[in-house]
Amino acid sequence: MSNGGLRERKKARTREAILREAFRLFRERGYNATTTEQIAEAAEVSPATFFRYFPTKEHLVTLDRFPPLIEGIAAQPPGAPVTVLRGAFRTAFASLTAEEIAAGHAREVFATTVPELVAANLRKASGLMGEIAELLADRTGYGRDDPRLRNAMGAVLGIVALVWVEWAHDSAMDGPAEIDKALEQLESGLN
Repeated sequence: MSNGGLRERKKARTREAILREAFRLFRERGYNATTTEQIAEAAEVSPATFFRYFPTKEHLVTLDRFPPLIEGIAAQPPGAPVTVLRGAFRTAFASLTAEEIAAGHAREVFATTVPELVAANLRKASGLMGEIAELLADRTGYGRDDPRLRNAMGAVLGIVALVWVEWAHDSAMDGPAEIDKALEQLESGLN
């Protein structure tokens, strides 16, 4: 394996160690009572290393670009917006391991139950929405500012957000399956 490949694996392990320890501490002490220094110490990294991976504690649990969804949209054949987005979510979830889905669920629990994180996610959402709209416009043939594109995105992402909130409160739920069922119903009724 090349040095670049080894370096990337080490980075991924370090990132996962930080996330794993952060969520363990959040569960034990609460989000607000846990400091970045405590997380770094538990993950056996320096505070400087922590901040190279996560600029703030908030970044551990707020919306990210979610590359699997972005890649999933780009991989979809042309079609109606709801169909493209449903296919993209299916592709995204299929690309994740059970452990990655569980880690995402843990982040969602905190992101939907800590008021500061709800606000932080709302602040970050517009950038992600813009990227999704650009890709979706390409896959659907609609213009970026077409109200049909906006409406379909709003319906799909609203459903996904509601299912994620339910999933955050019911860990026994199969979140990806519930999202797909909900989007199937939307797709059959609104496309």
